[in-house]
Amino acid sequence: MKSYVRAALALTVASTVLTFSGQSNATAFAAWQVAGVPFCDTLNARKYPSNTSQKQAGYPNGTVLQMTGRCTGGIDLLDIAGQPHWKQRQTIRHRWCEVWHGPAQNGHFVTGWVYGKYITPY
Repeated sequence: MKSYVRAALALTVASTVLTFSGQSNATAFAAWQVAGVPFCDTLNARKYPSNTSQKQAGYPNGTVLQMTGRCTGGIDLLDIAGQPHWKQRQTIRHRWCEVWHGPAQNGHFVTGWVYGKYITPY
């Protein structure tokens, strides 16, 4: 009987730690802004890092995005945050970067991907 109680307690502790560690990642977002999109167009946020992937939303120039920090090629926006803005933009220019957004505008947030050519540090 004691082993069942210990196992249940261990599971409870582990799930609590995972819950709080998952929430702490939310405070590590990097703010980047949509820039350089042609007039009367929008930056497409896509489900996967590909221009043929499903479009989730479109954002005009000036929109501030919540970036998770993750970009293709193993680049982390938080790791390059101390560099000059021009160097950060140059680093991700040909990469896809993950965004945390609410495309349905109903409070339900998901991850998506935007092309680095059209974002700049905020």
